Amino acid sequence: MKFEQYHLLPLIKENLQLLGFKKPTDIQFRAIPPIMNGEDVLAIAQTGTGKTAAFAIPLIDYIAKNKKFVKNKYIKCLVMVPTRELSIQITDVFNKIGKGTGVRSMSLFGGVDQEPQMKQLANGVDVLVSTPGRMFDLVSQGYIDLNHISTLVLDEADHMLDLGFIQDIKDVMRHIPNKRQTLFFSATINDKIRKLAYKIVKNAIRIQISPDNPVNKNIEHAVSFIEMDDKRFFMERMVNENPESKILVFVRTKVRAERVFKALERAGIQSATIHGDKEQKDRLKVLNEFRSGAVNILIATDVSARGIDIADVDFVVNYDIPEQPENYVHRVGRTGRGDKKGYAISFCSKEEKPLLKAIEEYIGSSIDPLKIDKELYTETISFTNDETQNDWRGLLKDEEEGKSKKTKKGR
Repeated sequence: MKFEQYHLLPLIKENLQLLGFKKPTDIQFRAIPPIMNGEDVLAIAQTGTGKTAAFAIPLIDYIAKNKKFVKNKYIKCLVMVPTRELSIQITDVFNKIGKGTGVRSMSLFGGVDQEPQMKQLANGVDVLVSTPGRMFDLVSQGYIDLNHISTLVLDEADHMLDLGFIQDIKDVMRHIPNKRQTLFFSATINDKIRKLAYKIVKNAIRIQISPDNPVNKNIEHAVSFIEMDDKRFFMERMVNENPESKILVFVRTKVRAERVFKALERAGIQSATIHGDKEQKDRLKVLNEFRSGAVNILIATDVSARGIDIADVDFVVNYDIPEQPENYVHRVGRTGRGDKKGYAISFCSKEEKPLLKAIEEYIGSSIDPLKIDKELYTETISFTNDETQNDWRGLLKDEEEGKSKKTKKGR
């Protein structure tokens, strides 16, 4: 079935065609009809399978078709998301698919001046894509009225629970009508998510795509066993061997992100970092640079993983093995989007092997090892452009001692 066969507004079909949407993905094929029928949907689908368009297409169609009957400035659809980046990117999808339909979509999040947001809300918004904090601030100030919401969407619900937003989700239920459509989208599911889902959806259509294989079939993923102190050399080699490729690198902490950035910088490689310590304007700038190709290497923490929906990421590198197995799925899902091929490689040190085992148990299969013989290993370290490579452990020691002195001083 192709999109042109759906009972959608002709303008939406035109927009989909211009965006390169020819036929629906599995999640879109199964989710769009029940959403168009006004039913509640509980959907579990892999990252990168087109979940956003699965709910955006039918919701834009419904709002656009009913605008002539409901001429007001009330918010009709609320999409709750865990991160600022995800809010921006989902809004972008709504704007592109809904171009020319008159459906007004808005991204709302904290960390920026609220004055322009209040003005945009006053002009009227149909679809509000929001993180909980700023939304509740503006609800309490009287700038947002949720009493007329006809559809609630919870996107990346598993990540919202990981970040402790469960109370916010419960609180929003008190502000919106009981009679509504609820769409619950998540890449993974566990007992906690299942319990929450069944509390807020009513007689939901349950959709689960590839439940036995949480990693998208378009992604080839492998693991290399590399000592922790040697990972930077292999990262350098990978970048040099793929100079035109867009590479997304995941690390465990903000400190690690900056450390890897400096290591690449010493090797003459340009990269950028994105994590929670960055100002919102800086995070957006970095994402735009990565999207445009001005920077081809982006180093990110897990908090940022869900908000990075950028086309044509060639490689995902798990520089650090994630501590939560489900985060592996979300990380590698940043490549192989839609029908494109993607590649993911994990650098695993001795101390990280238990984490790797937990991931393999979670995804239900072993990850193929990418063997590195002794000669290649030695060669990779020997031919680095980083002149400090022989004193790497000394640098780390100096850095730790420097931190220790600062701590003592602070006391």
